[in-house]
Amino acid sequence: MKRRRRKEHEVFSLSFLDAISGGFGAIVMLLVIVKVAEPTVTRDRGIGLENTAITLAKELPELEQRIKSQQQQLADTQNLLALVQRDVTRLAPGAAAARSEREAAALTARAATTIEQRLAVARQELTAEMLRLQAVRPAAANQLVGGIPVDSEYIIFVIDTSGSMQSIWPTVVRTLDKVLNAYPKVKGVQVMSDMGEYMYSQYAGQWIPDTPGRRRAVLQRMASWAPFSNSSPSEGIVAAIRSFHDPDKRISIYVFGDDFTGASVQSVLNTVASINPRGRDGKPLVRIHGIGFPSLFSMPGAGAGAIRFATLMHNLASENGGTFVGLPSTR
Repeated sequence: MKRRRRKEHEVFSLSFLDAISGGFGAIVMLLVIVKVAEPTVTRDRGIGLENTAITLAKELPELEQRIKSQQQQLADTQNLLALVQRDVTRLAPGAAAARSEREAAALTARAATTIEQRLAVARQELTAEMLRLQAVRPAAANQLVGGIPVDSEYIIFVIDTSGSMQSIWPTVVRTLDKVLNAYPKVKGVQVMSDMGEYMYSQYAGQWIPDTPGRRRAVLQRMASWAPFSNSSPSEGIVAAIRSFHDPDKRISIYVFGDDFTGASVQSVLNTVASINPRGRDGKPLVRIHGIGFPSLFSMPGAGAGAIRFATLMHNLASENGGTFVGLPSTR
């Protein structure tokens, strides 16, 4: 009887080994691929960063220079702004003052123009009225000349010697000569500036004897006489009254001028009224006449001073027995 042979079972067959070999092979291939690729990626990245660093290093000095330039420009701009702000602060008060001065000058010019126009009309009306009165009532001989009484025995001239008057000085000298000629003979003469300064210091407080020679000497000295003046006759008028008033003498003061720069017309009127009282006959001790010269009307904006002078002298003459005459021209 034959022995039955057991069937032998093989644990590791060819198919199983193939599968295992293939799996190991795949793992090995993966490991090889990973190991080979990783240094390549790392090396490539390092090369890129290095190039970027080199490029930035080359550009850095230029960038630093540009930053310094921008900072310098900013500093210059800030300095300029500070200078401009300082100039604005410094010039602001001056600009405001200049604007105020321009506005005040424009207002003064308009006022002066209006005053000059009104004065011209008033002068025309006054001239027409004087002509009418002269035709109706002729002046008595040796009593009225040009509407001014000439009955005084002593005459004092108080003359504005300022620059505006000096500009028409020949006219002033001729007017002085005409007034002297209206008095053929007086007992004494005196000439003072509007500040009270004497033409002849040796005759201070005294009367200059009236002779033809003295009159010529006064006119000759007058041609070059130019003491300081503040364009205000009040000082000279007060000095003349205080130095020469005498109830026993008939005295007249002639004020030559074109401007009044004093603070107040009324204060001058009050001062003169206190030192020039009226005598027993009701007349003031000293007559005060005024002759106004139109020199300021040729100067833009200066006519207001001439108006103040005319106002002062008109009131002084009216209150002190005198007459005020405004000359129509400087010729």
